[in-house]
Amino acid sequence: MSTDDERPEVPAVPRTRAEMRAAREAAEAAEAERIDRATASATAPAGETAQGSDEPDAGRDAAAAREAAVREAAAREAAVRQAGEREIAEQEAAARKMAAFEAAARDDVEATADPVVPAIPIAPEPVFAPAAPVVATEEPAPGKVPADEAPSDEAPSYKAPTGTAAPAGAKLPRRALPSRRFLISLGAVLGVLVLVGTGFGIVSLLQGPRISEVQVDPEQAIEASGSRVIITANQALSDIDAKQVSVEPAVPFTVDASGRGVGIRFTVPLDDSTEYTVRVSDVTGTGGGPTADLTTTFSTPASNIFLLRRDPDGDDTIFRTDLSGEKAVPVFAVDKINDFRATSTQLVVSVEEDDGSRLLVMDRDGTNERELELPGDGFVGAIQVSERGGLVGYSYSDRELSDTEGRASVLVTQPLNGDEKPQIIEVAGVEASVFAWQFVPDSPAVLFIDFDGALSLVDRSTDAGVQSLGLAATIQGISRGTYTAIVERLDGTVVELNLADGSEAPLAASDPDYGTATSITPYPGGTLRHVVARDESGMPIGQAVVRVDDDGAATPLVEVGSSDSILQACASPSGQYAAVVIAPDLSNNPYDGMLLPLPENVETHLIDMESGDELVALTGFDASWCQTAPRF
Repeated sequence: MSTDDERPEVPAVPRTRAEMRAAREAAEAAEAERIDRATASATAPAGETAQGSDEPDAGRDAAAAREAAVREAAAREAAVRQAGEREIAEQEAAARKMAAFEAAARDDVEATADPVVPAIPIAPEPVFAPAAPVVATEEPAPGKVPADEAPSDEAPSYKAPTGTAAPAGAKLPRRALPSRRFLISLGAVLGVLVLVGTGFGIVSLLQGPRISEVQVDPEQAIEASGSRVIITANQALSDIDAKQVSVEPAVPFTVDASGRGVGIRFTVPLDDSTEYTVRVSDVTGTGGGPTADLTTTFSTPASNIFLLRRDPDGDDTIFRTDLSGEKAVPVFAVDKINDFRATSTQLVVSVEEDDGSRLLVMDRDGTNERELELPGDGFVGAIQVSERGGLVGYSYSDRELSDTEGRASVLVTQPLNGDEKPQIIEVAGVEASVFAWQFVPDSPAVLFIDFDGALSLVDRSTDAGVQSLGLAATIQGISRGTYTAIVERLDGTVVELNLADGSEAPLAASDPDYGTATSITPYPGGTLRHVVARDESGMPIGQAVVRVDDDGAATPLVEVGSSDSILQACASPSGQYAAVVIAPDLSNNPYDGMLLPLPENVETHLIDMESGDELVALTGFDASWCQTAPRF
């Protein structure tokens, strides 16, 4: 009964819910009226509807008509309802799509919009406008793009999704344009960086290697040998020969270069208050290019010195002072300090008590005091330290000592940090009593002479055992950085002994010759020799400390008459200064009663070795520059 032409058309343009509800109600009313008419027609008298027909046939026809009308009305109502629901669903989907699209466009505009272009207002909710008239278009031929879809140089206009209309005059902000600007900006930045990097590379190639970093510890450099200057270049370097390196003022050194780094190791300590210039000449990169000089300068600080001052009526005091003596500061005081030694970071102090000795270790300012364990209850003497080995050494004797029991003057070493127990030097499995001993500078090796006169060397960092070096009467001193000892043999000859290979040569006489020295102290560049002048009967009539350079040239530094006595002479680590200990008016200067007995009044005279001028005379002895205590 119904045809396609009679179905309600789906609106070409979205309608509001009110419009769709009104249309649906109108359709339902029209359909109800139609059904009423059909029903009325079916129930009319037979004469009015079908004259001349049989009554039974007319009733059947009327029932069929009613049934068909009801089915058609139900179908139309279902179609209208489905169309309305579809319209509502499409409308809601379009609204959601529009909102999402506009939110994305708004975010993109905020992220990429040029600040000088006004922002395009975007409505927070979709706006619906009356539908535009539908214009029939021809279907494009296969493979042919419609004219209105053909590519265009113009910016694409905003095209609303199906079921929506764009706000009047609104266009989607151009997404491609901000992206293109961003890419152009990024490309420009990258291009500048490439040009700058290339420029630096070209400049580097034109200039050659340059210094990028220098490492040096000037304070450590004046305290001990082995300090370094490490020069780091801005590129890997070709092989460096030691001949390319120079240091001013001149000082012995070794060179170790690898990659971008050049290490210069000073084999002796440096002078204080001095500016040093290190130059590495004609350096090239591994990739070639021009040569360049790597030059750096640094200045060393002024020296300080520690001295011990004994007081018969009070505490003995270790104090630190500059070389003028005007800034003396006490750092540690206690009754009866027998001896002490200093490293670049610590002080080691031997304290004498009635029932034995105590060995203390502390910081250079006297703080963080701790006590080291001793081999037993006894007395300690002749203490020394090995800066490089981190060791303290001393001679030890038991308090209970007899001809048959107890240890007498055995040589002991132990770590300064106290992590290990004290070790006693043994020769052929027997604890050796030593007459004289010294640490080899810048190493943990020990050179000693036992009471049988045997000269031996043992390295405490290895298990190589004891190395025999013949017989000797005494050890005068050991040069820093050369591994050479000055030893007096039993026949009285003085030799320079190479501790590495055992070779030796006689020590050259000075010019002028001041005779046989009673003590010789080596320093970088020469020796300090203590000589005694005697009359025809052999009685001393005067003493002097003479500086003898490596070439043999001799210059007296300090001279005293027969009433005074020189107790010790030693040099600063670099040999820049000398410290000479003098006991004045010896006949009226009684000795104290310590384990290391010395006159009660002693003075330390500081001398500039280059000019020979005296800097200051200080009360006290045991200068921290000295490797051993004064001998009596």
